[in-house]
Amino acid sequence: MLQFRASVVLKELIQTSPKRSFSHIIRHKKTLPNAYFCSAAYPDVRISKLKTVCNGRPFIQPLAGRRFLCTKTEGAIDPAAEPVKKDESVQEATADKKAGILPSLEDLLFYSIAEGQERIPAHKFITALKATGLRTGDPRLKECMDMLKVTLKSTSDGVMLDRHLFKKCVQSNIVLLTQAFRKKFVIPDFQPFASHIDTLYEKARKLAGGLVADYIPQIAKFSPDLWAVSLCTVDGQRHTVGDTKVPFCLQSCVKPLKYAIAVHDHGTEYVHQFIGKEPSGLRFNKLFLNEDDKPHNPMVNAGAIVCTSLIKQGAGNAEKFDYLMNFLKKMAGNEYVGFSNATFQSERESGDRNFAIGYYLKEKKCFPDGTDMTSVLDLYFQLCSIEVTCESASVMAATLANGGFCPITGERVLSPEAVRDTLSLMHSCGMYDFSGQFAFHVGLPAKSGVAGGILLVVPNVMGIMCWSPPLDKLGNSVRGIQFCTDLVSLFNFHNYDNLRHFTKKLDPRREGGDQRVKSVINLLFAAYTGDLSALRRY
Repeated sequence: MLQFRASVVLKELIQTSPKRSFSHIIRHKKTLPNAYFCSAAYPDVRISKLKTVCNGRPFIQPLAGRRFLCTKTEGAIDPAAEPVKKDESVQEATADKKAGILPSLEDLLFYSIAEGQERIPAHKFITALKATGLRTGDPRLKECMDMLKVTLKSTSDGVMLDRHLFKKCVQSNIVLLTQAFRKKFVIPDFQPFASHIDTLYEKARKLAGGLVADYIPQIAKFSPDLWAVSLCTVDGQRHTVGDTKVPFCLQSCVKPLKYAIAVHDHGTEYVHQFIGKEPSGLRFNKLFLNEDDKPHNPMVNAGAIVCTSLIKQGAGNAEKFDYLMNFLKKMAGNEYVGFSNATFQSERESGDRNFAIGYYLKEKKCFPDGTDMTSVLDLYFQLCSIEVTCESASVMAATLANGGFCPITGERVLSPEAVRDTLSLMHSCGMYDFSGQFAFHVGLPAKSGVAGGILLVVPNVMGIMCWSPPLDKLGNSVRGIQFCTDLVSLFNFHNYDNLRHFTKKLDPRREGGDQRVKSVINLLFAAYTGDLSALRRY
Protein backbone atom coordinates (compact mmCIF):
# COMPACT_ATOMS: atom_id res chain seq x y z
CA MET A 1 0.00 0.00 0.00
CA LEU A 2 2.87 2.38 0.78
CA GLN A 3 4.24 1.78 -2.68
CA PHE A 4 0.81 2.66 -4.11
CA ARG A 5 0.63 5.94 -2.18
CA ALA A 6 4.23 6.76 -2.96
CA SER A 7 3.63 6.38 -6.68
CA VAL A 8 0.76 8.89 -6.38
CA VAL A 9 3.09 11.29 -4.58
CA LEU A 10 5.70 10.99 -7.30
CA LYS A 11 3.15 11.59 -10.05
CA GLU A 12 1.76 14.63 -8.22
CA LEU A 13 5.23 16.10 -7.77
CA ILE A 14 6.14 15.66 -11.44
CA GLN A 15 2.89 17.18 -12.66
CA THR A 16 2.69 20.18 -10.30
CA SER A 17 6.36 21.12 -9.71
CA PRO A 18 8.50 19.94 -12.62
CA LYS A 19 11.19 22.57 -11.99
CA ARG A 20 11.59 22.04 -8.26
CA SER A 21 14.60 20.01 -7.18
CA PHE A 22 14.16 16.99 -4.96
CA SER A 23 16.23 18.57 -2.18
CA HIS A 24 13.98 21.64 -2.35
CA ILE A 25 10.95 19.39 -1.94
CA ILE A 26 12.49 17.82 1.15
CA ARG A 27 13.05 21.26 2.71
CA HIS A 28 9.44 22.25 1.99
CA LYS A 29 7.71 18.92 2.44
CA LYS A 30 4.96 20.47 4.59
CA THR A 31 3.42 21.86 1.42
CA LEU A 32 2.53 18.35 0.27
CA PRO A 33 -1.01 17.09 0.93
CA ASN A 34 -1.39 15.16 4.16
CA ALA A 35 -3.07 12.33 2.25
CA TYR A 36 0.34 11.36 0.87
CA PHE A 37 1.94 10.89 4.26
CA CYS A 38 2.11 7.79 6.45
CA SER A 39 -0.97 7.78 8.66
CA ALA A 40 -0.65 8.01 12.43
CA ALA A 41 -2.69 4.81 12.49
CA TYR A 42 0.54 2.90 11.83
CA PRO A 43 2.49 2.76 15.11
CA ASP A 44 6.23 3.18 14.77
CA VAL A 45 7.14 -0.45 15.48
CA ARG A 46 4.67 -1.81 12.93
CA ILE A 47 6.12 0.25 10.06
CA SER A 48 9.71 0.10 11.26
CA LYS A 49 10.67 -1.93 8.20
CA LEU A 50 9.35 0.81 5.95
CA LYS A 51 11.18 3.80 7.50
CA THR A 52 14.61 5.14 8.09
CA VAL A 53 15.78 8.51 9.39
CA CYS A 54 16.79 11.45 7.20
CA ASN A 55 17.83 14.68 8.96
CA GLY A 56 15.97 13.64 12.06
CA ARG A 57 12.76 12.78 10.22
CA PRO A 58 11.23 9.42 9.29
CA PHE A 59 11.92 8.68 5.66
CA ILE A 60 10.92 5.68 3.52
CA GLN A 61 13.85 3.63 2.30
CA PRO A 62 14.65 3.50 -1.43
CA LEU A 63 12.40 1.27 -3.51
CA ALA A 64 13.48 0.57 -7.10
CA GLY A 65 16.02 3.36 -6.90
CA ARG A 66 13.57 6.12 -5.83
CA ARG A 67 12.81 7.88 -2.56
CA PHE A 68 9.35 8.72 -1.31
CA LEU A 69 8.41 11.02 1.59
CA CYS A 70 6.63 10.44 4.84
CA THR A 71 6.18 12.96 7.68
CA LYS A 72 6.83 11.97 11.26
CA THR A 73 3.82 10.07 12.59
CA GLU A 74 2.25 10.76 15.93
CA GLY A 75 4.30 9.09 18.59
CA ALA A 76 7.27 8.48 16.29
CA ILE A 77 10.76 8.85 17.74
CA ASP A 78 12.62 12.00 16.78
CA PRO A 79 16.34 11.57 17.51
CA ALA A 80 16.88 15.35 17.55
CA ALA A 81 14.14 15.95 20.12
CA GLU A 82 14.93 13.47 22.90
CA PRO A 83 17.28 10.57 23.64
CA VAL A 84 16.04 7.11 22.73
CA LYS A 85 15.80 4.42 25.37
CA LYS A 86 17.43 1.22 24.23
CA ASP A 87 14.53 -1.04 25.15
CA GLU A 88 13.79 -4.32 23.44
CA SER A 89 11.18 -2.96 21.03
CA VAL A 90 13.50 -0.23 19.73
CA GLN A 91 16.37 -2.67 19.35
CA GLU A 92 14.14 -5.03 17.42
CA ALA A 93 12.84 -2.17 15.28
CA THR A 94 16.46 -1.20 14.49
CA ALA A 95 17.19 -4.79 13.52
CA ASP A 96 14.11 -4.77 11.32
CA LYS A 97 15.33 -1.62 9.56
CA LYS A 98 18.64 -3.23 8.76
CA ALA A 99 16.81 -6.22 7.30
CA GLY A 100 15.17 -4.12 4.57
CA ILE A 101 11.72 -2.76 3.87
CA LEU A 102 9.95 -6.06 3.14
CA PRO A 103 8.21 -7.82 6.06
CA SER A 104 9.57 -11.21 7.00
CA LEU A 105 7.72 -14.46 6.31
CA GLU A 106 7.00 -14.70 10.05
CA ASP A 107 5.38 -11.25 9.98
CA LEU A 108 3.26 -12.10 6.98
CA LEU A 109 2.14 -15.32 8.63
CA PHE A 110 1.21 -13.46 11.81
CA TYR A 111 -0.76 -10.82 9.92
CA SER A 112 -2.66 -13.45 7.92
CA ILE A 113 -3.80 -15.15 11.13
CA ALA A 114 -4.24 -12.06 13.35
CA GLU A 115 -6.53 -10.23 10.87
CA GLY A 116 -5.56 -6.80 12.12
CA GLN A 117 -5.20 -7.67 15.82
CA GLU A 118 -2.01 -7.00 17.76
CA ARG A 119 -2.16 -10.30 19.63
CA ILE A 120 -3.65 -13.69 18.88
CA PRO A 121 -4.63 -16.59 21.14
CA ALA A 122 -2.50 -19.68 20.61
CA HIS A 123 -5.54 -21.83 19.89
CA LYS A 124 -6.38 -19.62 16.90
CA PHE A 125 -3.00 -20.47 15.36
CA ILE A 126 -3.51 -24.18 16.11
CA THR A 127 -7.00 -24.13 14.57
CA ALA A 128 -5.73 -22.37 11.45
CA LEU A 129 -2.88 -24.90 11.22
CA LYS A 130 -5.23 -27.88 11.40
CA ALA A 131 -7.39 -26.35 8.68
CA THR A 132 -4.45 -26.71 6.28
CA GLY A 133 -4.33 -30.47 6.98
CA LEU A 134 -1.19 -30.41 9.13
CA ARG A 135 -1.16 -31.92 12.61
CA THR A 136 0.44 -30.47 15.70
CA GLY A 137 2.15 -33.85 16.18
CA ASP A 138 3.79 -33.70 12.74
CA PRO A 139 7.50 -34.48 13.25
CA ARG A 140 8.40 -31.60 10.92
CA LEU A 141 6.74 -29.13 13.33
CA LYS A 142 8.33 -30.45 16.51
CA GLU A 143 10.54 -27.38 17.08
CA CYS A 144 7.61 -25.02 16.55
CA MET A 145 5.28 -26.89 18.92
CA ASP A 146 7.96 -27.26 21.60
CA MET A 147 8.78 -23.55 21.43
CA LEU A 148 5.08 -22.68 21.55
CA LYS A 149 4.66 -24.61 24.82
CA VAL A 150 7.70 -22.95 26.37
CA THR A 151 6.66 -19.47 25.20
CA LEU A 152 3.10 -19.76 26.52
CA LYS A 153 4.44 -20.69 29.96
CA SER A 154 6.41 -17.44 29.99
CA THR A 155 3.42 -15.21 29.16
CA SER A 156 1.25 -13.62 31.83
CA ASP A 157 -1.99 -15.27 30.72
CA GLY A 158 -0.58 -18.41 29.08
CA VAL A 159 -2.78 -17.86 26.03
CA MET A 160 -1.96 -14.77 23.97
CA LEU A 161 0.93 -14.25 21.55
CA ASP A 162 2.10 -10.92 20.18
CA ARG A 163 3.96 -10.62 16.91
CA HIS A 164 7.42 -11.00 18.43
CA LEU A 165 6.52 -14.08 20.50
CA PHE A 166 4.78 -15.59 17.48
CA LYS A 167 7.89 -15.08 15.33
CA LYS A 168 9.97 -16.75 18.00
CA CYS A 169 7.71 -19.82 17.89
CA VAL A 170 7.40 -20.30 14.13
CA GLN A 171 10.80 -19.25 12.82
CA SER A 172 12.32 -22.76 12.97
CA ASN A 173 9.56 -24.19 10.71
CA ILE A 174 8.63 -21.09 8.74
CA VAL A 175 9.11 -22.61 5.27
CA LEU A 176 6.64 -25.46 5.89
CA LEU A 177 4.17 -23.16 7.63
CA THR A 178 4.33 -20.62 4.81
CA GLN A 179 3.62 -23.35 2.27
CA ALA A 180 0.64 -24.48 4.32
CA PHE A 181 -0.95 -21.07 4.84
CA ARG A 182 -0.30 -19.93 1.27
CA LYS A 183 -2.12 -23.06 0.04
CA LYS A 184 0.92 -24.47 -1.73
CA PHE A 185 0.21 -28.07 -0.74
CA VAL A 186 -1.08 -30.69 -3.18
CA ILE A 187 -4.62 -30.21 -1.79
CA PRO A 188 -4.81 -26.41 -1.37
CA ASP A 189 -8.40 -26.25 -0.02
CA PHE A 190 -8.13 -29.13 2.42
CA GLN A 191 -11.25 -28.62 4.56
CA PRO A 192 -13.77 -28.90 1.69
CA PHE A 193 -11.90 -31.99 0.46
CA ALA A 194 -12.04 -33.56 3.94
CA SER A 195 -15.80 -32.85 4.07
CA HIS A 196 -16.24 -34.79 0.82
CA ILE A 197 -14.27 -37.71 2.31
CA ASP A 198 -16.57 -37.70 5.34
CA THR A 199 -19.61 -37.84 3.05
CA LEU A 200 -18.20 -40.82 1.13
CA TYR A 201 -17.38 -42.53 4.43
CA GLU A 202 -20.95 -42.13 5.70
CA LYS A 203 -22.37 -43.48 2.44
CA ALA A 204 -20.22 -46.62 2.65
CA ARG A 205 -20.94 -47.08 6.36
CA LYS A 206 -24.60 -47.76 5.61
CA LEU A 207 -23.71 -50.85 3.57
CA ALA A 208 -24.58 -54.20 5.13
CA GLY A 209 -23.51 -57.55 3.74
CA GLY A 210 -20.24 -59.36 3.46
CA LEU A 211 -18.73 -61.78 5.97
CA VAL A 212 -15.78 -61.48 8.32
CA ALA A 213 -13.03 -64.01 7.43
CA ASP A 214 -13.39 -66.92 9.85
CA TYR A 215 -10.56 -69.27 8.85
CA ILE A 216 -8.18 -67.26 11.04
CA PRO A 217 -9.73 -67.20 14.56
CA GLN A 218 -8.17 -63.88 15.61
CA ILE A 219 -9.65 -62.08 12.59
CA ALA A 220 -13.07 -63.67 13.13
CA LYS A 221 -13.30 -61.85 16.48
CA PHE A 222 -13.54 -58.38 14.86
CA SER A 223 -16.93 -56.65 14.84
CA PRO A 224 -18.47 -56.28 11.37
CA ASP A 225 -19.47 -52.70 12.30
CA LEU A 226 -15.86 -51.46 12.38
CA TRP A 227 -15.16 -49.01 9.53
CA ALA A 228 -12.34 -46.51 9.14
CA VAL A 229 -10.71 -44.34 6.48
CA SER A 230 -7.41 -42.46 6.82
CA LEU A 231 -5.51 -40.47 4.25
CA CYS A 232 -2.14 -38.77 4.10
CA THR A 233 -1.09 -36.55 1.20
CA VAL A 234 2.42 -36.30 -0.21
CA ASP A 235 2.75 -33.01 1.72
CA GLY A 236 1.78 -34.62 5.02
CA GLN A 237 -1.82 -33.37 5.17
CA ARG A 238 -3.86 -35.81 7.26
CA HIS A 239 -7.53 -36.68 7.65
CA THR A 240 -9.12 -39.60 9.48
CA VAL A 241 -12.69 -40.68 10.09
CA GLY A 242 -14.10 -43.71 11.91
CA ASP A 243 -12.30 -46.39 13.92
CA THR A 244 -8.86 -45.30 12.74
CA LYS A 245 -6.95 -46.09 15.95
CA VAL A 246 -7.99 -49.76 16.20
CA PRO A 247 -5.01 -52.07 15.37
CA PHE A 248 -5.50 -54.77 12.77
CA CYS A 249 -3.17 -57.09 10.85
CA LEU A 250 -1.90 -56.20 7.40
CA GLN A 251 -2.31 -59.74 6.07
CA SER A 252 -1.96 -59.54 2.26
CA CYS A 253 -1.55 -55.74 2.37
CA VAL A 254 2.05 -56.46 3.43
CA LYS A 255 2.81 -58.16 0.10
CA PRO A 256 3.49 -55.01 -1.96
CA LEU A 257 5.51 -53.55 0.92
CA LYS A 258 7.91 -56.50 1.19
CA TYR A 259 8.16 -56.66 -2.60
CA ALA A 260 9.17 -52.98 -2.57
CA ILE A 261 11.82 -53.74 0.05
CA ALA A 262 13.17 -56.66 -2.00
CA VAL A 263 13.45 -54.50 -5.13
CA HIS A 264 14.99 -51.68 -3.09
CA ASP A 265 17.66 -54.08 -1.79
CA HIS A 266 18.35 -56.14 -4.91
CA GLY A 267 16.91 -54.35 -7.95
CA THR A 268 14.10 -55.34 -10.30
CA GLU A 269 16.13 -57.65 -12.50
CA TYR A 270 17.29 -59.89 -9.65
CA VAL A 271 13.86 -60.16 -7.99
CA HIS A 272 12.15 -61.12 -11.23
CA GLN A 273 14.57 -63.94 -11.85
CA PHE A 274 12.38 -65.74 -9.29
CA ILE A 275 8.93 -64.13 -9.70
CA GLY A 276 6.79 -63.23 -12.73
CA LYS A 277 4.92 -59.99 -13.46
CA GLU A 278 1.58 -61.19 -14.87
CA PRO A 279 -1.85 -61.58 -13.25
CA SER A 280 -2.54 -65.26 -12.67
CA GLY A 281 -6.25 -65.26 -13.46
CA LEU A 282 -6.63 -67.73 -10.56
CA ARG A 283 -7.33 -67.61 -6.84
CA PHE A 284 -4.55 -66.11 -4.73
CA ASN A 285 -3.75 -69.39 -2.96
CA LYS A 286 -3.66 -71.76 -5.95
CA LEU A 287 -0.82 -74.26 -6.39
CA PHE A 288 0.00 -73.07 -9.87
CA LEU A 289 3.07 -71.60 -11.58
CA ASN A 290 3.58 -69.90 -14.94
CA GLU A 291 5.15 -71.54 -17.99
CA ASP A 292 8.64 -70.74 -16.65
CA ASP A 293 7.87 -72.50 -13.33
CA LYS A 294 7.79 -69.19 -11.45
CA PRO A 295 5.00 -67.70 -9.32
CA HIS A 296 2.88 -65.42 -11.51
CA ASN A 297 3.46 -62.24 -9.44
CA PRO A 298 4.40 -61.16 -5.89
CA MET A 299 0.78 -60.34 -4.95
CA VAL A 300 -0.38 -63.98 -4.80
CA ASN A 301 0.69 -66.32 -2.00
CA ALA A 302 3.25 -68.28 -4.04
CA GLY A 303 4.98 -65.09 -5.22
CA ALA A 304 4.87 -63.54 -1.75
CA ILE A 305 6.50 -66.64 -0.21
CA VAL A 306 9.33 -66.53 -2.76
CA CYS A 307 9.66 -62.76 -2.25
CA THR A 308 10.05 -63.36 1.50
CA SER A 309 13.01 -65.66 0.78
CA LEU A 310 14.86 -62.86 -1.07
CA ILE A 311 15.10 -60.47 1.89
CA LYS A 312 18.30 -60.53 4.00
CA GLN A 313 19.42 -63.90 2.63
CA GLY A 314 21.74 -65.75 4.97
CA ALA A 315 20.45 -64.00 8.10
CA GLY A 316 18.33 -65.63 10.80
CA ASN A 317 14.59 -65.01 11.06
CA ALA A 318 15.00 -62.76 14.09
CA GLU A 319 17.36 -60.45 12.20
CA LYS A 320 15.15 -60.53 9.11
CA PHE A 321 12.04 -59.67 11.13
CA ASP A 322 13.73 -56.73 12.87
CA TYR A 323 15.01 -55.46 9.52
CA LEU A 324 11.55 -55.57 7.93
CA MET A 325 9.86 -54.03 10.97
CA ASN A 326 12.30 -51.12 11.00
CA PHE A 327 11.72 -50.62 7.29
CA LEU A 328 7.93 -50.55 7.73
CA LYS A 329 8.22 -48.12 10.65
CA LYS A 330 10.21 -45.75 8.45
CA MET A 331 7.51 -46.01 5.79
CA ALA A 332 4.90 -45.21 8.46
CA GLY A 333 6.82 -42.16 9.71
CA ASN A 334 7.51 -43.97 13.01
CA GLU A 335 3.80 -44.26 13.75
CA TYR A 336 2.26 -47.47 15.10
CA VAL A 337 3.57 -50.72 13.66
CA GLY A 338 3.11 -53.73 15.96
CA PHE A 339 2.85 -57.49 15.92
CA SER A 340 0.04 -59.90 16.86
CA ASN A 341 1.57 -63.12 18.14
CA ALA A 342 -1.89 -64.68 18.50
CA THR A 343 -2.60 -64.09 14.80
CA PHE A 344 0.82 -65.51 13.91
CA GLN A 345 0.11 -68.68 15.83
CA SER A 346 -3.31 -68.97 14.20
CA GLU A 347 -1.78 -68.44 10.77
CA ARG A 348 0.80 -71.14 11.31
CA GLU A 349 -1.70 -73.62 12.73
CA SER A 350 -4.17 -73.12 9.88
CA GLY A 351 -1.58 -72.71 7.10
CA ASP A 352 -1.75 -76.12 5.45
CA ARG A 353 -2.39 -74.62 2.01
CA ASN A 354 0.62 -72.34 2.35
CA PHE A 355 2.80 -75.27 3.45
CA ALA A 356 1.63 -77.15 0.35
CA ILE A 357 2.54 -74.14 -1.81
CA GLY A 358 5.93 -73.95 -0.07
CA TYR A 359 6.78 -77.59 -0.80
CA TYR A 360 5.60 -77.21 -4.39
CA LEU A 361 7.89 -74.17 -4.80
CA LYS A 362 10.75 -76.13 -3.28
CA GLU A 363 10.16 -79.02 -5.69
CA LYS A 364 10.23 -76.63 -8.66
CA LYS A 365 13.42 -74.97 -7.34
CA CYS A 366 11.81 -71.56 -7.13
CA PHE A 367 13.85 -70.42 -4.11
CA PRO A 368 17.44 -69.10 -4.13
CA ASP A 369 20.05 -71.77 -3.40
CA GLY A 370 20.39 -72.65 0.27
CA THR A 371 16.91 -71.45 1.28
CA ASP A 372 15.24 -73.13 4.29
CA MET A 373 11.63 -73.33 3.12
CA THR A 374 10.04 -73.89 6.56
CA SER A 375 11.96 -70.93 7.97
CA VAL A 376 10.73 -68.77 5.07
CA LEU A 377 7.12 -69.82 5.78
CA ASP A 378 7.52 -68.86 9.44
CA LEU A 379 8.68 -65.38 8.42
CA TYR A 380 5.87 -65.18 5.86
CA PHE A 381 3.27 -65.84 8.58
CA GLN A 382 4.94 -63.31 10.87
CA LEU A 383 4.81 -60.58 8.22
CA CYS A 384 1.10 -61.24 7.63
CA SER A 385 0.61 -60.77 11.40
CA ILE A 386 2.18 -57.28 11.55
CA GLU A 387 -0.31 -54.83 13.03
CA VAL A 388 -1.03 -51.27 11.92
CA THR A 389 -3.79 -48.73 12.39
CA CYS A 390 -5.55 -46.99 9.54
CA GLU A 391 -3.57 -43.85 10.37
CA SER A 392 -0.12 -45.44 10.26
CA ALA A 393 -0.94 -47.49 7.16
CA SER A 394 -2.09 -44.35 5.32
CA VAL A 395 1.42 -42.92 5.81
CA MET A 396 2.87 -46.12 4.32
CA ALA A 397 0.62 -45.67 1.29
CA ALA A 398 1.61 -42.00 1.09
CA THR A 399 5.29 -43.01 1.04
CA LEU A 400 4.52 -45.03 -2.08
CA ALA A 401 2.57 -42.09 -3.52
CA ASN A 402 5.52 -39.79 -2.78
CA GLY A 403 8.17 -41.69 -4.73
CA GLY A 404 9.66 -43.43 -1.69
CA PHE A 405 9.97 -40.38 0.59
CA CYS A 406 7.97 -40.51 3.83
CA PRO A 407 5.82 -37.33 3.74
CA ILE A 408 5.89 -36.60 7.47
CA THR A 409 9.62 -37.19 8.07
CA GLY A 410 11.09 -36.31 4.67
CA GLU A 411 13.27 -39.44 4.82
CA ARG A 412 14.07 -41.40 1.68
CA VAL A 413 12.84 -44.93 2.45
CA LEU A 414 12.50 -46.64 -0.95
CA SER A 415 14.18 -46.19 -4.31
CA PRO A 416 12.16 -44.73 -7.21
CA GLU A 417 12.57 -48.01 -9.06
CA ALA A 418 11.07 -49.99 -6.17
CA VAL A 419 8.08 -47.63 -5.91
CA ARG A 420 7.41 -47.64 -9.67
CA ASP A 421 7.46 -51.43 -9.94
CA THR A 422 5.38 -51.91 -6.80
CA LEU A 423 2.64 -49.56 -8.00
CA SER A 424 2.60 -51.20 -11.42
CA LEU A 425 1.99 -54.65 -9.92
CA MET A 426 -0.54 -53.34 -7.40
CA HIS A 427 -2.47 -51.83 -10.31
CA SER A 428 -2.59 -55.09 -12.28
CA CYS A 429 -2.60 -57.77 -9.57
CA GLY A 430 -3.41 -56.22 -6.20
CA MET A 431 -7.10 -56.98 -5.74
CA TYR A 432 -7.22 -60.78 -6.10
CA ASP A 433 -9.65 -61.89 -8.83
CA PHE A 434 -11.21 -58.44 -8.82
CA SER A 435 -8.00 -56.76 -10.04
CA GLY A 436 -9.19 -56.25 -13.62
CA GLN A 437 -12.51 -54.71 -12.63
CA PHE A 438 -10.86 -52.54 -9.98
CA ALA A 439 -8.29 -51.28 -12.52
CA PHE A 440 -11.13 -50.51 -14.93
CA HIS A 441 -13.49 -48.72 -12.54
CA VAL A 442 -11.06 -47.17 -10.02
CA GLY A 443 -7.85 -47.03 -12.06
CA LEU A 444 -5.50 -46.75 -9.06
CA PRO A 445 -2.88 -49.07 -7.49
CA ALA A 446 -4.33 -50.91 -4.50
CA LYS A 447 -3.86 -54.03 -2.36
CA SER A 448 -6.47 -55.74 -0.24
CA GLY A 449 -6.13 -58.12 2.69
CA VAL A 450 -8.41 -60.64 4.38
CA ALA A 451 -8.43 -58.58 7.58
CA GLY A 452 -10.54 -56.04 5.65
CA GLY A 453 -7.92 -53.49 4.68
CA ILE A 454 -7.46 -51.82 1.30
CA LEU A 455 -4.19 -49.95 0.78
CA LEU A 456 -4.92 -47.39 -1.97
CA VAL A 457 -2.35 -45.12 -3.64
CA VAL A 458 -3.11 -41.98 -5.66
CA PRO A 459 0.35 -41.44 -7.21
CA ASN A 460 1.89 -38.02 -6.50
CA VAL A 461 -1.17 -37.03 -4.43
CA MET A 462 -1.93 -39.22 -1.41
CA GLY A 463 -2.14 -42.62 0.23
CA ILE A 464 -5.36 -44.00 1.73
CA MET A 465 -6.11 -46.95 4.00
CA CYS A 466 -9.70 -48.21 4.24
CA TRP A 467 -10.56 -50.88 6.78
CA SER A 468 -13.75 -52.80 7.40
CA PRO A 469 -13.70 -56.56 8.24
CA PRO A 470 -16.75 -57.81 6.21
CA LEU A 471 -15.52 -59.22 2.88
CA ASP A 472 -17.24 -59.98 -0.42
CA LYS A 473 -16.98 -63.37 -2.13
CA LEU A 474 -13.63 -62.40 -3.72
CA GLY A 475 -12.04 -61.52 -0.36
CA ASN A 476 -12.21 -57.70 -0.60
CA SER A 477 -13.72 -55.31 1.95
CA VAL A 478 -17.30 -54.49 0.92
CA ARG A 479 -17.22 -50.95 2.33
CA GLY A 480 -13.66 -50.39 1.12
CA ILE A 481 -14.55 -51.22 -2.50
CA GLN A 482 -17.57 -48.92 -2.34
CA PHE A 483 -15.50 -46.06 -0.91
CA CYS A 484 -12.77 -46.39 -3.57
CA THR A 485 -15.36 -46.48 -6.36
CA ASP A 486 -17.17 -43.41 -5.01
CA LEU A 487 -13.89 -41.56 -4.52
CA VAL A 488 -12.97 -41.85 -8.19
CA SER A 489 -16.52 -41.06 -9.27
CA LEU A 490 -16.32 -37.74 -7.39
CA PHE A 491 -12.68 -36.75 -7.98
CA ASN A 492 -10.58 -37.06 -11.14
CA PHE A 493 -8.11 -39.48 -9.51
CA HIS A 494 -8.52 -42.28 -12.05
CA ASN A 495 -5.20 -42.80 -13.85
CA TYR A 496 -6.82 -42.03 -17.17
CA ASP A 497 -9.00 -39.06 -16.22
CA ASN A 498 -7.96 -36.02 -18.23
CA LEU A 499 -6.97 -33.29 -15.79
CA ARG A 500 -7.92 -30.42 -18.10
CA HIS A 501 -11.08 -31.51 -19.86
CA PHE A 502 -12.92 -33.83 -17.46
CA THR A 503 -15.38 -31.20 -16.20
CA LYS A 504 -17.82 -33.62 -14.55
CA LYS A 505 -15.42 -34.41 -11.70
CA LEU A 506 -13.83 -32.31 -9.00
CA ASP A 507 -10.08 -31.66 -8.96
CA PRO A 508 -8.96 -31.03 -5.36
CA ARG A 509 -5.43 -30.34 -6.60
CA ARG A 510 -6.57 -26.94 -7.88
CA GLU A 511 -7.43 -24.04 -5.65
CA GLY A 512 -11.03 -22.88 -6.09
CA GLY A 513 -10.95 -20.40 -8.98
CA ASP A 514 -13.89 -18.26 -7.83
CA GLN A 515 -12.48 -17.90 -4.33
CA ARG A 516 -9.07 -16.90 -5.69
CA VAL A 517 -10.57 -14.21 -7.95
CA LYS A 518 -12.60 -12.89 -5.02
CA SER A 519 -9.48 -12.69 -2.83
CA VAL A 520 -7.54 -10.77 -5.51
CA ILE A 521 -10.41 -8.27 -5.91
CA ASN A 522 -10.58 -7.77 -2.15
CA LEU A 523 -6.82 -7.28 -2.03
CA LEU A 524 -6.86 -4.62 -4.73
CA PHE A 525 -9.79 -2.81 -3.14
CA ALA A 526 -8.03 -2.84 0.25
CA ALA A 527 -4.93 -1.33 -1.40
CA TYR A 528 -7.04 1.35 -3.09
CA THR A 529 -8.80 2.38 0.12
CA GLY A 530 -5.66 2.15 2.25
CA ASP A 531 -7.09 -0.47 4.64
CA LEU A 532 -3.91 -1.94 6.12
CA SER A 533 -5.65 -4.59 8.23
CA ALA A 534 -7.52 -5.87 5.19
CA LEU A 535 -4.29 -5.90 3.18
CA ARG A 536 -2.67 -8.07 5.79
CA ARG A 537 -5.65 -10.41 5.87
CA TYR A 538 -5.86 -10.91 2.12
